[in-house]
Amino acid sequence: QVQLVESGGGLVQPGGSLTLSCSASGIAFRLISMAWYRQTPSKERELVASITNGGRANVAESVKGRFTISRDNAKNAVNLQMINLKPEDTAVYYCNADPPVNVGSRRYWGQGTQVTVSS
Repeated sequence: QVQLVESGGGLVQPGGSLTLSCSASGIAFRLISMAWYRQTPSKERELVASITNGGRANVAESVKGRFTISRDNAKNAVNLQMINLKPEDTAVYYCNADPPVNVGSRRYWGQGTQVTVSS
């Protein structure tokens, strides 16, 4: 059974920092790329950062220099360290494989974690 559990979100002031964590089960974690995505009510879900099973990371241009993705294959965990947060980073953040996993015929998403950047 696939399960992706995100945590670590919250309310932070502009310029602040947060670290998001994701625990994965039911997937071949060590063999696949993982990623963090985010979504707001007015925008489609977008890929923020990804990391291969070997640890090679890529981040979107909008967060380059501010977000760092990492993974711990021994713990089936993937983290997203975010610094110098901006109001436009406000979104629900999800972790998933890259590309996202399907369960049956449907794309699977966890519950996500809300990040709000506001003064």
